Amino acid sequence: QVQLVESGGGLVQVGGSLRLSCAASGRTFSSYVMGWFRQAPGKEREFVAAIRWRDTSTWYTDSVKGRFTISRDNAKNTVYLQMNSLKPEDTAVYYCAAKVGTALVRNYYDYWGQGTQVTVSS
Repeated sequence: QVQLVESGGGLVQVGGSLRLSCAASGRTFSSYVMGWFRQAPGKEREFVAAIRWRDTSTWYTDSVKGRFTISRDNAKNTVYLQMNSLKPEDTAVYYCAAKVGTALVRNYYDYWGQGTQVTVSS
């Protein structure tokens, strides 16, 4: 049973930084893609970033390129999302997700965490 547990959310001012963590367990994730998604109030959930565990290839949605960095620590089975230069529009619940396979895609994720709130205040 795959379990994903997010942490690191909180309240930050515009221009600040946060690092989200996603502790993954229950599998060997070498054949997985890990993703971060977010959902703001009244909006649909949207893709933020993804990383292929095997070779750390990454993919970002345009609105976070140059500001967010996704990475993983193989020894800790943890995926991170470093968020810099935060904007009010980054306010959302952020979710970690995992999918079997190697394609970096926005959809078809199999497992989800419970989410962590990020609030960017102006």
